[in-house]
Amino acid sequence: MKDDTPPVTASLGFGIKIKAAKIGKIRKNGKDAKKAGVAPAPPAGNPRILIVDHDPASSRLMMIRLGAADYEVESASNAQAAIGACARFRPNLVITDLRMEHMDGLGLLRELKGRWPGMSVIILTAHGSIREAVEATQCGAFGFLVKPIEKSELLGQVQRAIAASNFAQAKADWRSQIVSRSQLMDDRLAQANRIACSDAPVILTGESGTGKELFARAIHAASVRREKPFISVMCRAQAKESLESELFGNPEDRLAGAGTRGGAFQAARGGTLMLAEIGDLPLALQIKLAEALREDESGCGGVRLMCTSCRDLNRLVNIGQFHNDLYYRISVLPIEVPPLGRRREDIPLLVARFLEQATEKGGSAKIYSPKAIRLLVIADWPGNVRQLFELVKQNIALSEGEVMTEEFVHRSLGGDSTHVPSYDDARDVFTREYLIRTLQSTSGNVSKSARFAKRNRTDFYKLLSRYRLEPDEFKDIASAGGKK
Repeated sequence: MKDDTPPVTASLGFGIKIKAAKIGKIRKNGKDAKKAGVAPAPPAGNPRILIVDHDPASSRLMMIRLGAADYEVESASNAQAAIGACARFRPNLVITDLRMEHMDGLGLLRELKGRWPGMSVIILTAHGSIREAVEATQCGAFGFLVKPIEKSELLGQVQRAIAASNFAQAKADWRSQIVSRSQLMDDRLAQANRIACSDAPVILTGESGTGKELFARAIHAASVRREKPFISVMCRAQAKESLESELFGNPEDRLAGAGTRGGAFQAARGGTLMLAEIGDLPLALQIKLAEALREDESGCGGVRLMCTSCRDLNRLVNIGQFHNDLYYRISVLPIEVPPLGRRREDIPLLVARFLEQATEKGGSAKIYSPKAIRLLVIADWPGNVRQLFELVKQNIALSEGEVMTEEFVHRSLGGDSTHVPSYDDARDVFTREYLIRTLQSTSGNVSKSARFAKRNRTDFYKLLSRYRLEPDEFKDIASAGGKK
């Protein structure tokens, strides 16, 4: 008997939801696909489509039709889940329902266009009107479809939307491993994307556990070197002799006339070599590396160098623990990867990703209660993203029920309720809460809210954009309250 039950949805708080299994993928092959009336999964590189619809039947029908037309398709049931899916799946086209709770299709359209301008978006609704069609078009929608949708009309408009998209498919997955919705991370990722076209050395700084290697891999994936090797060498906790051999090859082989420098530089030729925690590189090897970078014939040519460090290299130079010439050669393009405490709005998305990654295949999916999520958001994270991931794995292993409560998370954090946030963190929390209360009191009226805040409309809109707040959501809340 065919099981039409939709995948289980796990609530993560803050309106963010993910699928406990896969997010509605069409991934069938061979005989099973034929029996289900679905075309086999298209090869990698086929256009990708994300369907955002709270109606499982409508979403399933579109997925079958588009999957049969050799598109790679995923689905999400609300706008917040769609934003997370876009960061991971990187679709060429998003087809979104207009009527959704929390954030409607127009709000999602604005959010997607702000993040990925080249992504095409089609709005669909069962309540079509000229006003809504005009508004959707003005906001950047490619098209507007009214339910029930004819198959030929759906496929025709999808084909035109993808043809009109200038979304770079070759680079579509360059940042797929980095989960974020914060403006600070978006700025850093935009910087990373800009420098991807250069061959100049990159230095990625930031606290331990922030994801510096993920940034390095993302830059490599967005560059023309993406098909070439990415080699990583850890400079910490290695003996000088073994590290020298790993970097430059075995000296005895070179003396014997092997003809190549060997080591990581040779292995990464044409691609990227990442030296992790270069601040811990022994001084003798720092000098040798600086000499190698000065000499085009040294075997370093054809390799893009990226380095990471959680230590202040400039300070190490000043106290004589880091080679001055090497410092200036590797720090041509610096990027600071922010700590988790400065991107707290990303924590619910990260938790969603980690729950999916840490749940064993066939195991029961576990979720956090909304209050537990809020506790994770305000907690101190000295170990940053790595510490959060380890805590999620620990919580999944130790929790007895399917829902992990606030009390359970409080105990897993060590029961420390006395943590005082930094001034910047406290200010951000206050500002966001203030903006929410102001918008609630004016039912989403930006002009009134700006007057209450004693700010002009332009500055107020900038604040709303920074804290990812959509005035229309508060209008929807007010109108829903008036109907009750």
